[in-house]
Amino acid sequence: MTEAAKPAGYKGWAGIKRAFGTPSALTMALLGFGSGLPFLLIASQTLSTRLRDVGLDLGSIGLISLASFFYLLKFVWAPLLDRYAFPLLGFLGRRRSWLLVSQILVLVGLVALAFVRPEQGVWPLVAWVLVASFAGATQDSVVDAYRIEIAPQTAQAALAATYTLGYRIGLILAGAGALYLAQFEGWIIAYLAMAALMIVPIITTLFCREPERPANAVQRRIDIAEAFVQPITSFFSRNGMALALALLAFVGFFKFPDQVIGVMAGPFYLDSGFDKADIATVSKLFGVWMGIGGAFIGGIAVAAFGFRRMLLVAALGVALSNLAFLLMAHNPGQLWAFYAALSADNLFQGFAGTVLVAFMSSLTDRNFTATQYALLVSLANLPGKFVGGVSGYIVEATSYSTFFMLSAVTVVPTMLLLAWLWPRILDRGPSPAA
Repeated sequence: MTEAAKPAGYKGWAGIKRAFGTPSALTMALLGFGSGLPFLLIASQTLSTRLRDVGLDLGSIGLISLASFFYLLKFVWAPLLDRYAFPLLGFLGRRRSWLLVSQILVLVGLVALAFVRPEQGVWPLVAWVLVASFAGATQDSVVDAYRIEIAPQTAQAALAATYTLGYRIGLILAGAGALYLAQFEGWIIAYLAMAALMIVPIITTLFCREPERPANAVQRRIDIAEAFVQPITSFFSRNGMALALALLAFVGFFKFPDQVIGVMAGPFYLDSGFDKADIATVSKLFGVWMGIGGAFIGGIAVAAFGFRRMLLVAALGVALSNLAFLLMAHNPGQLWAFYAALSADNLFQGFAGTVLVAFMSSLTDRNFTATQYALLVSLANLPGKFVGGVSGYIVEATSYSTFFMLSAVTVVPTMLLLAWLWPRILDRGPSPAA
């Protein structure tokens, strides 16, 4: 929902209290924990740090990161999640049945990754990353749909913040926790411990309530082809071709400056002279709590003021915070530079994440929640993911400093799109099924 469409009573501090008082907040925090826990282990910095730690080169690390591409393609099978419950588990409902299966499969994937030896050959690792990323992406799609359907749009920024709290705690354990364990006990113990923690979201899924379907949800039988096409055509028919394309492009570029440096972050920390314990303390512990703080600031800001102005603040903050890494590049091994860079980066990451989630939630039709939101999330990660796949070659051809400066400049397309969307965002209303 946009600023102009917000109901009275949901602006200012009254809106903040009502939004954060939503009963589903605890459930979203625990489900967010389950979504955040596997991500670093299979698709981001913990995995890349592990690969660098066993001696792989930067180019190979960047290419291996593409094995987690299922996180970018979850909109492809999301129509099935919208339409059907998982076979034999229909008694749990559409959302909870898929949640349970995907969470169990994530657990199995992490156990398998604990025992692979990438230094002896990367293909077993790639295979299990594919399995775990498919399961993790499915889990994310269902959790996102659950969040949108379990509460009104006016509470979405608050639920995004509580979801982010759980997600970031998952990142702390998968980042700091896994790195501490890897430093002192080895990578096998680290991954097995993370797998055991997936029991928390599994139990949550078994006890949480299934959201109700919208009263005007599409109930008639449709064929598989139409199940995939209808959510996309609905998005374009509601917005019009020009606005729909602009919205999709804006979402795709919004967090590009941050995502393009994600794969190289772990190797950069090691190459800057820090060991795994340093990285765990600063990046995965201190930095993640800064991200949680940024997420709640974002939730409060959106609840109080709406998301249009916050989109501008967030986009600029994400881009400019990349320049803080120049402090580390020019002061290798200095902890103060590490803390300063991670403070700026994680604060704006958390802020921007909540703002973007609230914005994307307002764009979805609740008849097709999982599909449309998965499409938006995939677009939000797709450009940065592909550039991240070749980021190692960019660094090797230039330098870390040049790479960080180039990443900040990529905010320009986002600013141009926001300028065009500015009056059009203001006038948008809630989705037909809201």
